[in-house]
Amino acid sequence: MLDFTKHFATRLKRQATPQSEPIPGSAQLPNSAGGWTWAVDPWKRFDRFLIFGTERGTYYIRERQLTRENAANAMACIAADGPRAVRRIVEISTAGRAPSNDPALFALALAASAEDAPTRAAAFTALPEVARTGTHLFHWVHYLQGFRGWGRGPRTAVAQWYTARPAAVLAYQLLKYRSRDGWSHRDTLRLAHPAPPTATHDYLFRYATRETLEVGTPSRVAPDAEVVSFVEAVASLARLKPAAAAETIARHRLTREMVPTELLTHAVVWEALLPAMPPTAMMRNLGVMTSVGLLTPHSDAARTIVARLGDRDALSAARIHPIAVLAALKTYAQGHGVKGKNTWTPVSTVIAALDAAFYLTFANAPTTGRRIMLALDVSGSMASPVFGMDFLSCREASAAMALVTAASEPDHEFVAFTAGNHPSRWPQYPTGLRSLTISPRQRLDDVVKMISNLPLGGTDCSLPMVEAANHRWPVDLFVVLTDNETWAGAIHPAEALRQYRQRMGIAAKLVVVAMTANDFTIADPDDAGMLDVVGFDPSTPQLIAEF
Repeated sequence: MLDFTKHFATRLKRQATPQSEPIPGSAQLPNSAGGWTWAVDPWKRFDRFLIFGTERGTYYIRERQLTRENAANAMACIAADGPRAVRRIVEISTAGRAPSNDPALFALALAASAEDAPTRAAAFTALPEVARTGTHLFHWVHYLQGFRGWGRGPRTAVAQWYTARPAAVLAYQLLKYRSRDGWSHRDTLRLAHPAPPTATHDYLFRYATRETLEVGTPSRVAPDAEVVSFVEAVASLARLKPAAAAETIARHRLTREMVPTELLTHAVVWEALLPAMPPTAMMRNLGVMTSVGLLTPHSDAARTIVARLGDRDALSAARIHPIAVLAALKTYAQGHGVKGKNTWTPVSTVIAALDAAFYLTFANAPTTGRRIMLALDVSGSMASPVFGMDFLSCREASAAMALVTAASEPDHEFVAFTAGNHPSRWPQYPTGLRSLTISPRQRLDDVVKMISNLPLGGTDCSLPMVEAANHRWPVDLFVVLTDNETWAGAIHPAEALRQYRQRMGIAAKLVVVAMTANDFTIADPDDAGMLDVVGFDPSTPQLIAEF
């Protein structure tokens, strides 16, 4: 007898559809890798774009195509419900969920160019919340130019961005974020023509547009003396020697962006900058401070930095994303920058402090008491850069994500998708599942190194459920960390989960944490026990625990 049901069946227990084929009767579509998955709801993909962006694309799809697809999806969401789209942009941007604010600014520029007047009005109103710095403003203006002209709406919104800020705050923005993307405050102020609400604003507007420290104003009220002193202090740095410049920097709490480049090669200048340096800037400049001789073992600067990296409240207030800490750790530990020729000898206590700071940037995840299996995709596609950072791969980021989740869940199991004995679509890429011995006490960089050295194989995201069923392992929750470009397995993950439930009598759930911004999901959107999570985010452990 030819068993036709081996190749096509509708009853669950007889069906095992390869991932290279669609499940009969499902709404699956081909993904970029040649496998079959479900299409993500447009609003979910909008979230993915806002959090991940599309820089550098994925292993299977180029940046240009991915950007065009996500832009088209964003425009569709804005056309369907513009105010909702703007609210979502604001929510994700202000919560600090994304490592880069650029996707939110781009989407806000799209909304500001919509045909619907209420949507445009909402976008212009939201500009100060999303564009929180001068650099953000320049990015938004640059994006906006690609979709519309400089009309009344943009002029009013940009003018209010300047006039709504207190003069002291505005002075800081003008002097720290001077230009970006070919735009400067001189350009935007001349296009927006804001009416200065105070004499100090008038002084600052004229300073930015005319590059002069002349104080005379049409108003009889003199500008605020402290603001004038602050502006003059920044202008004086170009004429001062390093020691005198350091005194001025310390007295006025100036930032690195306000200091001429030639002064930034002196340790005394960085020593003056350090006390007022925000956590993000501090992590970004660890290598420079080490190379100029300020940051050395047992130095006061090292003790200061270690203490600040251990301040949970300060890291939370600064919206430090875990991926930023991981990036700083990898860059600093390797002893050289991604670009340029700057090198340094890392300080071990700073590396340890960065490792500890990674955990502090995640929301406290309660212990659920559930039996959890965390499955890491370490395939070739996961070697692609995450968030456009050349030195950090999706595979490494997923390993770090799993480590933090495991630290909050004592009843867990680590496994990784590697080369193995399971057949796949391509004979040269056999799949397998390998147990990983990882302790929450291990250093993050050691775990990342171990994950990166695993043998590569095809990605079969059904294997955690298949192996758990074969060995009768009791699991309440499977967490798969992947780029979503899965294709290798003999059965779809959603089918494998349902079969596991049948065999074990456990109402097991599946969480798929995607590491790329595409429109595919391996979780069945019609199954309430399957959840898609958008990315590497501080709230992810809490979300998984609640699910």
